[in-house]
Amino acid sequence: MYGRFEATPSSEELARFFLLDDEDHKLVTKRRGDANRLGFAVQLTTVRFLGTFLDDPLDVPQVVLDVIAEQLGIEDASQVKAYVERKNTRFEHRWEISEVDGWHDFASFREELMAWIDHRAWTTGDGPKTVFDQVIVWLRRRQVLLPAVKELERLVSGAVRAAHMRLWETLVDLITANQAQVLLGLVEVPEGRRVSALEMLRRGPVDRTAKALVGALTQIAQVVGIGLGDVDLGVVPQRRLVDLARVGMRANATYLRRTTPYSKRLATLLATVVYLETKATDDALEVFDVIMTSELLARAERQSNAEKIKRYPRMSRDAQRLSAAVKVLPSSGVFAFTACRGIPRIM
Repeated sequence: MYGRFEATPSSEELARFFLLDDEDHKLVTKRRGDANRLGFAVQLTTVRFLGTFLDDPLDVPQVVLDVIAEQLGIEDASQVKAYVERKNTRFEHRWEISEVDGWHDFASFREELMAWIDHRAWTTGDGPKTVFDQVIVWLRRRQVLLPAVKELERLVSGAVRAAHMRLWETLVDLITANQAQVLLGLVEVPEGRRVSALEMLRRGPVDRTAKALVGALTQIAQVVGIGLGDVDLGVVPQRRLVDLARVGMRANATYLRRTTPYSKRLATLLATVVYLETKATDDALEVFDVIMTSELLARAERQSNAEKIKRYPRMSRDAQRLSAAVKVLPSSGVFAFTACRGIPRIM
C-alpha cells in the first residue's frame, strides 16, 4: 500500500487511525456545514493512515466515511460529495492539517533522506525494494508527506545504484594494475584444462587424511601467492565484502567473466580471493585437527592400552599378596594404610 487504500482498513486500523479525539473534534467543528466537517475529518485521518493526502479526498472505503460520520453525528455520509465542489477548500484544509498535525513537505527532507539512503545502501548492500520499504518507514516516523511513488522509486534506485558503484570503484582503487590482471586471469580457462584457476581454488579438501592436509597447505600457498595480502579492505563494510565473496564462491567462471561493469567484476574477484585466504587456512586447520584426533591421539591411546596389558600380570600378583596380608590382621584393629611399599600398618 503506497499513498492509497488497497483494501478496507481492519478494525484495529480503524481504531488506531480513524477515531477522533477531543482535539480533533475541536478542529473539525470549526468547519461550516456537515459536508465540510466530514470532508475535513476524512482528510485529517487519511493522512495519518496513508502518510499523504489523496488527490481525490473522497477516494476512501465506505466504512471510513461511516465511522467518521457516526462520530460527528452526521446521519447521511453521502453529504460529503459536496465537499469537493469548491477545489480550494480541500487545499486550504490540507495546509491547516499539516500545520496542526506537524506534517512536513518532502522537498525539505530530500537531502537528508538521500544521505540516509546512501549510508544504508553502502553499509548493508540492500536492494532498491528493501530500501524503498525502509524509506517509507523513515518518512512516516518524521511525518514527511510521501511524494509520488514514481519519484520515490527513481530516487531510491538511483541512490542504491550509486552506492554500489562507489563500493566497486573503491575496491578497484586498492589494487594495482598487475594485481587486477592476476584476478581477471583467475576466471580464464587455460588451454588443456576444463575449469578455471578460481574454480580449482574454491574446492576444499574432500577427506581428512595426511594427503588432504598437504593439499590444503598447498592451496594456502597458491592463494597467498596471488599477492593480495597487503591490500587493506578496512575502508569498506565487512558485510559488503561478504556479499561479494558469496557471489564469487557460487558463480561459475563464465558468469564472472561477463559480469559488468568492469569494476564490479574486479571487486567480486578481490573479495572472493581474500575470503579464500581465510577459508583455505580454516580448511587446513580442520584437517589437521581431525588427523590429530583420529590418528595421533588414537595411536597414543592404543600404545597406552598395550602398556597396561603388559603390566596387568604383575599388578594382579601384588593385589593377591595384599589381600592375603589383610586377612591375617586382627579384625578389631583400626587400620591405616600407607603408600609406602603397599604394607598395612596397625594404629
